[in-house]
Amino acid sequence: MKKEIVARLGAVGALVCVAGAGYLFLQHSGRDRPAAAAIAGQAAVPVTTAVAEQKDVPIYVRGIGTVQAYNMAVIKTRVDGEIVKVAFQEGQDVKGGDPLFQIDPRPFQAALDEATATQARNQAQLIGAELDLNRYIQMASQGVQSLQLRDQQQAKVDALKGSIAADEASMHTARLNLAYANIRAPFDGRTGTRLVDVGNLVQASQATSLVSITQIKPIFVNFTVPQDVNDDVRHNQAEGALVVIAYGSNDAELARGKLSVIDNQIDPTTGTLRLKATFDNGDERLWPGQFVNVRLLLSMRSGTVTVPQRAIMQAASGYFGFVVKADGTAERRVIEIAGVQDGIAVITRGVAAGENVVIDGQFRLTDGARVRVQTAPTPAAAATKPAPKG
Repeated sequence: MKKEIVARLGAVGALVCVAGAGYLFLQHSGRDRPAAAAIAGQAAVPVTTAVAEQKDVPIYVRGIGTVQAYNMAVIKTRVDGEIVKVAFQEGQDVKGGDPLFQIDPRPFQAALDEATATQARNQAQLIGAELDLNRYIQMASQGVQSLQLRDQQQAKVDALKGSIAADEASMHTARLNLAYANIRAPFDGRTGTRLVDVGNLVQASQATSLVSITQIKPIFVNFTVPQDVNDDVRHNQAEGALVVIAYGSNDAELARGKLSVIDNQIDPTTGTLRLKATFDNGDERLWPGQFVNVRLLLSMRSGTVTVPQRAIMQAASGYFGFVVKADGTAERRVIEIAGVQDGIAVITRGVAAGENVVIDGQFRLTDGARVRVQTAPTPAAAATKPAPKG
């Protein structure tokens, strides 16, 4: 009887245990089912990615500059007279020494001829005076002639020598005026607008401008940079001339040159350092007086990780971005950058070369979210995309 009771109690206990285990299983599976269903039903966020690259990145300093002629001269007359010839066309390229204007040379030639003739007459008189002086010296030594006449003849000879020296100076002045009458280009350059014509009378005292000449090959660009880069500029320039790139208003590259001058002081009113670069300007894309944007290549940062600037977002705690992992989920990364230049961010920590970073769609992402990578349209495809009708 007791054995039957114990057997029945054991069977009941077993049934209770089985029922409890079943209940617990049903309860557990009931809780997990919605979570699993939520995970399984979570929509993937469409994103566009780019691959982080490792490459050499140039470090630029930007500035605004003005193109300056390598040499510039305003041609003026140094003698008075009438312009009888113009030997160039406006806007023409000329070489140093090429004739530009001819002022009537006849008055200056006449002055030269007169000075030459006067010198010849004085030289002839000097020869006779020296012969007389020699005779007076001999006669005075014999007591036949007085010493006074000898001294007077000596004074006459000396006066004639002085006149000949004055004649030589007059001849030199006449030759200079004759040369000044033929106005020539002082250096290679391009002429500007002619301000006088044939037949005009010009005077040296009036300082009338005849034409201007500018040398544009090579050419200068003056520009300023912040004073904070003064040490870097001077240090790197000491190792070799730094490259300077000039850009137009549409950011198109115009020319490349070399840094040639670092000013000896910083402008205290603007806190900038004035620099000057020299460009060959063989294609004449730089023109005197032109405003240009300038980039000074300070150095090259080698082997750095770079990503598009669009991949970087900023929060109160710093910069961050999203990286797509191999399992198709997004991972939020704290990122440190060394700088941003031309739409490229230089990464010092947070992203490794070869990783896929999200550049579009990241504002809908959270850490661990599933993503669906889309192919970014190429610039050509975007340009050929038909415009919407409306």
